[in-house]
Amino acid sequence: MARKDYILTSESVSEGHPDKVCDRISDAVLDAFLAEEEHARVGCETFATSGLVVIGGEVGLSDQDRLKDYMGRIPQLARDCIRDIGYEQDKFHWNTCHVLNFLHEQSANIAQGVDREGAGDQGIMFGYATDETPELMPAPIQYAHKILRLMAEARKAGKEPKLGPDSKSQLSVRYEDGMPVELTQIVLSTQHLDPGLTSDDVRAIVEPYIRAAVPGEWITDKTEWWVNPTGSFVIGGPDSDAGLTGRKIIVDTYGGAAPHGGGAFSGKDPTKVDRSAAYAARYLAKNVVAAGLAKKCTLQISYAIGVARPLSIYIDTHGTGEVDDTAIERAVAEAMDLTPRGIRLHLALNRPIYQKTSAYGHFGRAPEEDGAFSWEKTDLTEALKAAIR
Repeated sequence: MARKDYILTSESVSEGHPDKVCDRISDAVLDAFLAEEEHARVGCETFATSGLVVIGGEVGLSDQDRLKDYMGRIPQLARDCIRDIGYEQDKFHWNTCHVLNFLHEQSANIAQGVDREGAGDQGIMFGYATDETPELMPAPIQYAHKILRLMAEARKAGKEPKLGPDSKSQLSVRYEDGMPVELTQIVLSTQHLDPGLTSDDVRAIVEPYIRAAVPGEWITDKTEWWVNPTGSFVIGGPDSDAGLTGRKIIVDTYGGAAPHGGGAFSGKDPTKVDRSAAYAARYLAKNVVAAGLAKKCTLQISYAIGVARPLSIYIDTHGTGEVDDTAIERAVAEAMDLTPRGIRLHLALNRPIYQKTSAYGHFGRAPEEDGAFSWEKTDLTEALKAAIR
């Protein structure tokens, strides 16, 4: 029997975290190529350190001459990302950092399998949903993201000029009878531009955003606060620590509340099932819960490179299912075409919608008019219920 009373901790990192800077640049490259051609192929990795950004990987357009011309735009894309995030430090400034572009044409060996509409790689992907928040996300990661997002919005609007782009949050949530009821620990570290600020000064700045992000009754007299516990945090971003695309996969998904297949998302076009099938798995798990078929749902799906159909689908409703898990597995397979092409069409993924996914979580976000976060829709509930038998 699953535990009912426990404490679960999740962390989030801001868009100014070194790894997230790299995720943002990789997804900006992806969006640029998808805006040019909806079937563009992109596998872009970014590395950042003090004064330097290095971009590499593989890209493909149907017109190779056009691809060569397009390469010249990449450094400015990176600078635009860094400027929007807010870095103008002496040793990491959007206008002065070196940007090296080593992108190259996609491997023909990989392309041949994908061109036959097979999966771009082998692998396992997981999706998860739970009814403990309105977004059907685990509470610790959902509210850890929200804190940092509110802080970033205030910083960019000029309301908090003393805050820098780099920050991290971590929430420990106590569960009672399987539902979140209380914050036992709040951890928040944020870059600040005034070296004279103490930890207490920083807490006075950030506490309103923390309280605005989480349910008010969860913060009690017993809640312990740890704000900038090491003291000064003036140097941030890639100047303080190297960054790399794809190193925050648990932050990007469910904060440790659910399994992860291991594949990162940013910089990968939707032919790559690391990304598209993980989105489909979240979409299906969320619709299972939204349909009332279960209170919690974990979904695993697996693929082989060059093979279109999924090799397996596995559902676990953690003892909360209204029907047998095998019945939900059959319904899921019937309700949605889970070939890579079927996923891309169903969720309309061949669009430049990915930069905004690179920070504050790929899941638990509201679907947007331009098609971003289409995997957060709950429009498959009736089809799932109809497929149960």
